[in-house]
Amino acid sequence: MSPDSAPGDSGTPSPYAGPDEPHGDKVLVIIPTYNERENLPLILDRLLRAVPAVQVLVADDDSPDGTGQIADERAAADDRIQVLHRTVKEGLGAAYIAGFEWGLDRGYEVLVEMDADGSHAPEQLPRLLDALQHADVVLGSRYVAGGTVVNWPKRREWLSRGGNLYSRFALGVRIYDITGGYRAYRAEVLKTLELDQVASHGYCFQVDLAWRAVQAGFRVTEVPITFTEREIGESKMSGGIVREALLKVTVWGAAHRLKQFKGLFGFGRVSSKAGDSA
Repeated sequence: MSPDSAPGDSGTPSPYAGPDEPHGDKVLVIIPTYNERENLPLILDRLLRAVPAVQVLVADDDSPDGTGQIADERAAADDRIQVLHRTVKEGLGAAYIAGFEWGLDRGYEVLVEMDADGSHAPEQLPRLLDALQHADVVLGSRYVAGGTVVNWPKRREWLSRGGNLYSRFALGVRIYDITGGYRAYRAEVLKTLELDQVASHGYCFQVDLAWRAVQAGFRVTEVPITFTEREIGESKMSGGIVREALLKVTVWGAAHRLKQFKGLFGFGRVSSKAGDSA
């Protein structure tokens, strides 16, 4: 399967045998948190019930509501849970990068992104893990056949769909949900992508990593998921996050098109006769 292909084209979702299907890889699920004290216990219970063999890293950005303390209490009671305390709130991208580095240092083979607010169903995680048998990166997609969005205001849904359509056009990739945050990476991908050079902070981080994976030639695929709007707490989405994504995608897309143009017309090629002096 090519790096920018999407199984949604065929309308056939990735098969999976249910939440009890074993997976041989050492899997770490990273859950970034900021003021999620009510949601965190719920998502941890669901995740460890759905896929008991996974390990969990809660990456807390010094939540003032005590989320970090709750995470510590859960970790003390269950050795499958670890906590990474970060001293400042630097955004989603920085939290995930810190979690990736933590997991890679400890030899995890698969690293999963999952929101703490319940929007990503842990019960569907086996779909992502199964799809890794034939891919390097698996994106949980709201916008391929079988994917759905629940309880989202139409304005938010059309903003999301529009952002994905624009990203697909600007970057020239056939990924239908490049902004989604429910995804699984093989460790080799993250080791290759030079995470220290990723400067995106908000949801643009998701576009950034998927785009880098495609550019590096990794196999990127999508499986359908059900995205459910949070019931507790407030969304972290803001106008600044949207503007960052729009600007960066535009810049990346323009650079990509320029590179294609130069390659098509031979600009920048070094003559084979250069330096041929005897």
